[in-house]
Amino acid sequence: MHQKTVLDNGITITTEHFPHVRSISLGVWIVTGSRDENTAQNGIAHFIEHMFFKGTQKRSALDISKEIDSIGGVINALTSKEYTGLYVKVLDKNIDVAFDLLADIFLNSAFDPKEIEREREVIIQEIHLSEDTPDEHIQELFSKAFFKGHPLAQPILGNLETVSSFNRKTLLSFLNQNHFQPSNIIISATGNLNHEQITHAFSKTFGTLPKRTPNQCRTPLDPISSFSVHTKKLEQVHLCIGTRGVKQDHSLRYAGYVLNTILGGSMSSRLFQQIREKKGLAYSIYSYFSSFFDTGVFTVYLGVSKKTVTEAIKLVIAELDKCKNNGISEAEIITAKEHLKGNTLLASESVDSRMTRLAKCEIYFNKFISIEEILDNIDQVTPQDVKDLAHEIFDRKYLSLAALGPITHKDVPPDVLDA
Repeated sequence: MHQKTVLDNGITITTEHFPHVRSISLGVWIVTGSRDENTAQNGIAHFIEHMFFKGTQKRSALDISKEIDSIGGVINALTSKEYTGLYVKVLDKNIDVAFDLLADIFLNSAFDPKEIEREREVIIQEIHLSEDTPDEHIQELFSKAFFKGHPLAQPILGNLETVSSFNRKTLLSFLNQNHFQPSNIIISATGNLNHEQITHAFSKTFGTLPKRTPNQCRTPLDPISSFSVHTKKLEQVHLCIGTRGVKQDHSLRYAGYVLNTILGGSMSSRLFQQIREKKGLAYSIYSYFSSFFDTGVFTVYLGVSKKTVTEAIKLVIAELDKCKNNGISEAEIITAKEHLKGNTLLASESVDSRMTRLAKCEIYFNKFISIEEILDNIDQVTPQDVKDLAHEIFDRKYLSLAALGPITHKDVPPDVLDA
């Protein structure tokens, strides 16, 4: 059963009672991410996320780790382009520990200058790790080109220059701005819980935060076609081929889920079968939608040898064209729907997954969307819906490419996107 309460200061508390488990997953979500940073601040939301775990007025960083370990729980966090989350998973009998710990690290983190210096080096190593992971790094390079000039182009981790510039004053200044204020905070919880207990506990702590007026002003985006090649000594060429996607509340978003499943979202997908199974050109190939408040991108990733780069790109584009021009068969639609519904139901058995879904429903739709409603929306997708969406997004004027590996522009001529 789902319940929702909005505190007087604007904080939303959303819970789902899931009685057949012994666990509770509890998260604090702030609707602020890397797209809310200016150029000089890039990476600051992620840095703040790290600092939440580095000690409070009554707990050291070690105390935080020991306390959650002593009850067999899990505590973690994440930063995305549009939100930041802190979450814990504990046995239901330890819910009071989870309340106290989350409230303490969010409301009372010390931001000790010595800890900031130590964590700065940790984040710099995280940036280096990302850059040394080519199948991850190429996707950052693609976003940087596809969203060029827009805050969505900024890497979530920031860069060496910005991360090196942050200090206690700059971190607290961003934290105390209207980004991290009550109307931007969502508390979500799923498991063997009581909504009134959750609401009462957070009212005593988070409910004391002063109400403030939001000042976020997100700039809309019209994606542009881009072409970028990044030379690096690697064994493979890593490619991202993408185009305009759908925003989170797009009317055809469920058609998008079906389209992605058919194209590159499973082992039986067209791209996997054509490029890996039939041609043997890639070990890893998949597609995905990234959707945001006001825009989206559809991306295909694959890793190939230098000698087959052009062939692989042409094959990917050919599959996009087939979807656009010929549509999708009823049999493929049925299979994709069953795949999506199966994945949805399997994920629904995880309290972590349900807790995160609760938060995202509030962030993007300001309402609860039940599993049954999701399944029904998937069932309602028609072949015409999928063809209409493919025709809308697989337009050559939006097609973009980023390549990373032992190649130059000469190895990947720009007109390959027009083939």
